[in-house]
Amino acid sequence: MNFVHTEDRRMLADTLNRFVAEQYGIEHRNQIAYGDEGHSPALYAQFAELGAIGALFPEAVGGFGGSGFDISVVFEALGRGLVAEPLLGALVVGQALIAAGNDAQKQRLEDIMAGGTLAALAHDEPGSHYELANVAATATKNASGWTLNGAKSVVAFGEKADLLLVSARTSGNAFDTDGISLFLVDGQAAGIARRGYGRIDGGRAAELSFTDVQVGADALLGQEGQGHGVLEHIQGYALLALAAEALGAMDVAKQSTLEYLQTRKQFGVVIGTFQALQHRMADLLLEVEQMRSAVINAADAIDNAQGVARQKALSAAKYTAGYVGALVAEESIQLHGGIGMTWELPLSHYAKRLVLIDHQFGDEDHHLGRFMALAQES
Repeated sequence: MNFVHTEDRRMLADTLNRFVAEQYGIEHRNQIAYGDEGHSPALYAQFAELGAIGALFPEAVGGFGGSGFDISVVFEALGRGLVAEPLLGALVVGQALIAAGNDAQKQRLEDIMAGGTLAALAHDEPGSHYELANVAATATKNASGWTLNGAKSVVAFGEKADLLLVSARTSGNAFDTDGISLFLVDGQAAGIARRGYGRIDGGRAAELSFTDVQVGADALLGQEGQGHGVLEHIQGYALLALAAEALGAMDVAKQSTLEYLQTRKQFGVVIGTFQALQHRMADLLLEVEQMRSAVINAADAIDNAQGVARQKALSAAKYTAGYVGALVAEESIQLHGGIGMTWELPLSHYAKRLVLIDHQFGDEDHHLGRFMALAQES
């Protein structure tokens, strides 16, 4: 495995890091992330112009990259700046279109990559607890297409989404992998009730309720009843993206903590000279490097591994993001002392984001259990 990024990826990383540093300072970021929109449509359009969204998809569909390492470069830069823009939704919905969409449906990718369509995955349901097959929402055939009923929870930017990728059961019972279908639904379609709210780490999410929502026959993505495989496929991209974002946030938290230990004085000496604190910081540095290795492994696996091997690498990266993310958040705050939890200190926002990343697309416990189950299959 080649651990050195190509020149194009290094240029992309430099461009994004510079743009985020200049345009997404922490105070401006907090105004955006905790505001009514939860993100900045103008800045999202600028990310698209810079190629950040296009880099998530292969050239064959009009993108600029699409490999695991392209995705990790983009999301690591987003993590370093705590960027709250909806690129994760663009990634997973776009990958679903690539994996299962027909030619007409794939045309939606162009507007997603241009930043003109805000896309969101509406899959999790109340009580589903990260299980992909636990789908109770239903889709029933009618004369002109389908009728959707059910509820979806914590849909990132679901309140204002232009395009929803909705999972619904067309046959079978809850937890059956067969019988789940995927639908492309207008985010503002009649019959969708939306309750939006701000997330604790910034950005917005929504509870969605579908009551006799009518969609055409052309809304079905892929084959009827075969959506579980597509969900498993796109979940892999989400796990890689979140792990890379966590790595970027960890790097910033680590560096700010190291700088604090090198400048803060107590009893007339710099506290970084205290052996107990040196040991804690050394452990932290090692765990962050472990996280980096997990991201590299996942980025390689998403392109070059298949089946169980691919899933194991991705679950391992997400588990590591949860475990190390909590450690970095806790240790960084404690090593900063009383100011570690203050709103004014950027670290507190990085800590919140690291903790909340753990709960997206399966937490630490879920992916540890998933990894163990996959290991028994291999």
